[in-house]
Amino acid sequence: MFTGIVEEVGRVGAASGGRLFIAARRVVEGTTPGDSINVNGACLTATKMEPGGFSVELMAETRQRTNLGRRRSGDYVNLERALKWGGRIGGHLVQGHVDATAGVRAVSPRAGAVVVRFSLPAGLVRYVAPQGFVAVDGVSLTVIDCNSDSFAVSLVGFTREHTTLGRVRVGDKVNIEVDIMAKYLEGQQPGGSLSAERLRAFLER
Repeated sequence: MFTGIVEEVGRVGAASGGRLFIAARRVVEGTTPGDSINVNGACLTATKMEPGGFSVELMAETRQRTNLGRRRSGDYVNLERALKWGGRIGGHLVQGHVDATAGVRAVSPRAGAVVVRFSLPAGLVRYVAPQGFVAVDGVSLTVIDCNSDSFAVSLVGFTREHTTLGRVRVGDKVNIEVDIMAKYLEGQQPGGSLSAERLRAFLER
């Protein structure tokens, strides 16, 4: 389990088949082979610790469902170690189970921030509502607007400077994980259905 608060931006040092070596400093502190690290929103197992970084293996499912199969040497990725119980949760509870990838539709400066709009896969529409949580490439963000096929977030300067989201451009693909609480809430609804109105009412309680 993670919080969506990125600890550092790492850099892919080598990408070969299903293996990535990621150069990093902070997240390797206290990390041993077998530990979980959130890489661009995907929970991965550190298979090998090496000087200046760590290696991970990408299963076929991971390459298909996330943007990690597209990462090449020199690319940047968001990194976060697993949450320690008893620690602060600055963002929201993130599983590291990517639901889908989404395309960047627009990047617009607005009053000192940058508003980014993403496409929203049809199967995830019911889990996203204004003021709700969403993880984008592993970053915990608040939805400021959404409709039937897209949603928007606002990135403050700190987020742009300390995560890869400050580098996104129209057409880029990002990993999306919707709020797990919305999924659990859906399971409590008659027939297992969850409308945007019901989710919005739950968030506004």
